[in-house]
Formats: sequence, structure tokens, C-alpha cells
Amino acid sequence: MAAALIGLLVAFLIGAACRWFDIPAPAPPKIVGALLVVAMTVGFVGTDWLLARIAG
Repeated sequence: MAAALIGLLVAFLIGAACRWFDIPAPAPPKIVGALLVVAMTVGFVGTDWLLARIAG
């Protein structure tokens, strides 16, 4: 349950940042948007790894 809530919070923060900096999130034609997708993927995988390591 906590992971889902954290995921929602992060998603809203990323969405807000995309809107604030005018980054097209769904299909980014700019390099900054593409790097955002990479950063989100790395963050997701890294957090999954960290949570699995903490859990045991």
C-alpha cells in the first residue's frame, strides 16, 4: 500500500514538474523530455531495488 501511495506522489510531482518546465511528458520530441523518461525509469528501478533490499 505504501509503495502505491509513494508511486502516486512521485507521479504527481513529475507531472507538476513537466507542466512547470513545459516538458512534453507523454511522447517527448525534445532531448530533455527523453531524459526525463530515462530518469523516471532509473528512479523506478532503483527504488524497487532499494525497497527489496530493505525488506530483506
